[in-house]
Amino acid sequence: MSDIDLPSCSPALLQARADLNYKVREFFRMRQVLEVEVPILASSFVTDPFIEPVTARNAGQTYYLQSSPEYAMKRLLADCQHCIYALTKVFRAGEHGSRHNPEFTMLEWYRVGLDDHALMAEVGDLVTQLMAEVVPQLSIYKLSYRQWFTQRWQIDPHTIALADLRALGKSLIEIDDTGLDKDAWLDLLVTHELEPSLPVGLTFVYDFPASQAALARIVNDEQGTPVARRFEAYLASAPGKAMELANGYWELTCAQEQRQRFDRDLARRRALGLPGYPVDERLLGALARGIPTCAGVALGVDRLLMQQQGLKRISQTLSFDFSRA
Repeated sequence: MSDIDLPSCSPALLQARADLNYKVREFFRMRQVLEVEVPILASSFVTDPFIEPVTARNAGQTYYLQSSPEYAMKRLLADCQHCIYALTKVFRAGEHGSRHNPEFTMLEWYRVGLDDHALMAEVGDLVTQLMAEVVPQLSIYKLSYRQWFTQRWQIDPHTIALADLRALGKSLIEIDDTGLDKDAWLDLLVTHELEPSLPVGLTFVYDFPASQAALARIVNDEQGTPVARRFEAYLASAPGKAMELANGYWELTCAQEQRQRFDRDLARRRALGLPGYPVDERLLGALARGIPTCAGVALGVDRLLMQQQGLKRISQTLSFDFSRA
């Protein structure tokens, strides 16, 4: 029998995952957030230029295994108007490495009446409970995207010129920078320089550049700069071990603006030579009918388990990783 015939995780990790899932469900039961199930196969896919689908065929038609339950959950929100969560499998083609598997588990939830800052507090409560045995007093930090860059390099990421940003990036990172735009340079500085230096604990970074809004609202900050009302949460259980854990939005509820963003994404995909995918008209219809003011967040369960159990590879959290599927 070869190694690929065997599970990629230990029996202890199977138990740890079961315990974590139980605690997640108890957390939301106590807060009266309803668990829902939504389709994994759908006739449309996200327009994000950096996410590719895993596809399936049925009755001669192509379907897409969803990269997030977000669109279907928002369709539910338009009619049930209730706080909901889903603990589900999601899929992204080509994502395979120490922190990535093409099939992974996502926890996503939507809180009616909350904004992004209120939702950060709830994410902090959940992660604190789930990490209690490893880090009894989990430190929580919050800083804006501007503060993150200003504290390190005394630059404003919202206003810095591309040429100046490129010069900074080239001084720190060896890379072929052909065609990199401002957002690409910002992302490189985050992943190569800022993220690895985050402290032990849970760090929330909020108010991202408006160009990175995705499905979040854009609002002027205290300096009058349009910013995306979204946040990312980074968890580190040991020095130098931070990893992105969650991505949250104060949700955009305008169907017209959402369609314009989908169109911009598809134009960018064409410019990059990438295939386009059908826009989710059912989501746009739900937004047009009206979803309540809410904030939503997606959290990587496998990565949380990695931090909780002190593991180096995501495969160690999975019963069978992609190479053994």
